Formats: sequence, structure tokens, C-alpha cells
Amino acid sequence: MSEPGATVGTLYLIPVSLGGDNAQSALPSATLAIARRLDTFIVENAKSARRFLKTIGHPRPLQEIRFQVLDEHTDARHVDSLLAPLLAGEDWGLMSEAGCPGVADPGAVLVRRAHAAGVRVVPLVGPSSILLALMASGMDGQRFAFHGYLPADKAGRVAKLKELEANSRNATQIFIETPYRSAAMLDALLEYCRGGTLLCIAADLTLPSESVTTRSISDWKKKPPEINRRLAVFLIWQAPR
Repeated sequence: MSEPGATVGTLYLIPVSLGGDNAQSALPSATLAIARRLDTFIVENAKSARRFLKTIGHPRPLQEIRFQVLDEHTDARHVDSLLAPLLAGEDWGLMSEAGCPGVADPGAVLVRRAHAAGVRVVPLVGPSSILLALMASGMDGQRFAFHGYLPADKAGRVAKLKELEANSRNATQIFIETPYRSAAMLDALLEYCRGGTLLCIAADLTLPSESVTTRSISDWKKKPPEINRRLAVFLIWQAPR
């Protein structure tokens, strides 16, 4: 916790474009301006962070920008040390590898510790694949749940899908998958979900190849889409009769 009256820095939560080099069009100017002003960042992946900063035209040479990595392998004891510069008055940016930091992202633990330490946290506007998919799905936007990644093994995946389908009577169920398992996830959905359940597949959001389509499982079976190795968000919902 910071001392009373002490000047502490601000932790800016900086959204990153969802793919490609379209950050200039996918992010508002105010977000880009703050990202260009900062020279110290906590990131999920340093390589992708450097590419993002280069894409948005960061004015400083990339070798002069400081990065600290916070990913799923980071020791919890290291998280508090990441706050030290902020408690000393520095402003830092937190960036996910794609999308919004703190959402389906290991940065959430740092944000929680920042609040506990009295550090100001400022979320900036940018794309969230989860919300973009929900907006475009036509499904229940009043009640929804996000489940991250489902089990990779077939038995676990099928059990989870059946659980989510049962819950989809009451709320839209949202989940994601890695590109190389997107096709396998679609196969499982078409095989194990009921014909009347609605499935939205939102792929390559904000990219030129973007596609968002909602159909019943029965209709999807007639002409399954090609989503192998595409970034996809899946949503299922059972509409009231």
C-alpha cells in the first residue's frame, strides 16, 4: 500500500489489435496517444508487444523501451515487484498479446494487486473479441457467461459442451479456442449439441477476413464453415420459444 500523500503512477490498460497490422484503424486516437507516450510496459509477450508498438508508430526506438513479461508462467511472488516502479511514481502500460488486458489474460492479477496497493488503474478503449462477438451474435446480451478455453481432451470437451448447452437456456454461453483447434471444436459442437441450439461463430474479428454468422446447429450441419486455423469465438444460446 502506498504511503498517504505519496505520488504514485498510473497503470494504463492498453488494448491491442486482435490480429494483423490494423491497430491504427482498430484503436481510437486517445488510446494510441497514451500508448505512444509511455516507454515502459508490462506485457504478455515481448515480441508481439514490440510489433504492436512499431505498428502504431511509437516515437522512441524499440530498443529504448522497457518491457517486463507477465504471462501464465510468471511466479506470483514476482507480481508485487512489478508494482514497485508504479509506487515510485512511474506510469506503466499493461498489454495483452491481443485484445483487452485483464480479460482472459494473466494481467488480471497485476490489476488486482494494483488496486490493493493504491495504484490508479485506467482502462483504455479498444477491441474485445468477446464483446464484439456478443454484439454481432443476436443472442441474449443481458445475461451471458464467458468460459475461456474449454478442455482440450475430447471427453472433457464434450462434457463441458453439454453443461454449457444446458445453461444456454438461461444465458448466452461464450468460449474461445486456439486457431489450430477451431475445427475440432466445431466438429464437437455439431456432433454433440442439439439441432435447435443456436451457434454463432465469430472468426477473424476486425480483420479483412472477418465473418460473424449465427445459425442453428441443424443449419450449420448442412454447410459447415471452414474455420481451421482461424481465430474464433463461439457462442451458444437456446432462444425462448
